[in-house]
Amino acid sequence: MKKLTVLKAFMVVLVAFAALSLTSCNNDSYEPVPVKLGDVNGNYKARLFIQQGSKGPVVEKIINFAAKDTIVDFKDFPIREIVKSVVKDSVKTDTALAKIGKVEYKLNYTSKINTEQNIVELTFAPKKLNIQIPVDGVTKNAVVTVVAKQKGFFVGQDWSLRFGLVAEKIIVDGVELAPFETIKYDFPYSIKN
Repeated sequence: MKKLTVLKAFMVVLVAFAALSLTSCNNDSYEPVPVKLGDVNGNYKARLFIQQGSKGPVVEKIINFAAKDTIVDFKDFPIREIVKSVVKDSVKTDTALAKIGKVEYKLNYTSKINTEQNIVELTFAPKKLNIQIPVDGVTKNAVVTVVAKQKGFFVGQDWSLRFGLVAEKIIVDGVELAPFETIKYDFPYSIKN
């Protein structure tokens, strides 16, 4: 009987000790690491959603780009929808894309810190995108007006970059392409490699 009482007392002490050891000693308040302007710099892997027109199908791609100082640099900017808008024929579009190869596009931005939300706000100043499109033995000069209708954000909570662009109009050999449905490039979540 005495052994059973000692065993019970030992078990009570053991359970009390376990309960106390599971109690957190830390202050549970979250203190985010403040972002700096330089945190935007780096190489990114992005989920990109491309949609032409308001009812067009959404194409999803994974692409890479780099951000440094005041430039987002795409070594291989996706131009399929642009070329398809100019050429109109899918077989000729594929042939033209193969001949064009990779198109580099540099997107300028200015940045400022929003300490309240722990983000870096990016204001973009897109340049026109020039593409030489070979079709039917001639080369068409396409000038694409790219705009950023909203600011971009580098989010301190998950260290991601988020932004969007729109190809608003295309001028081919000096003539505006009409009809033309705008092409949206949405980068809702880009993470550093």
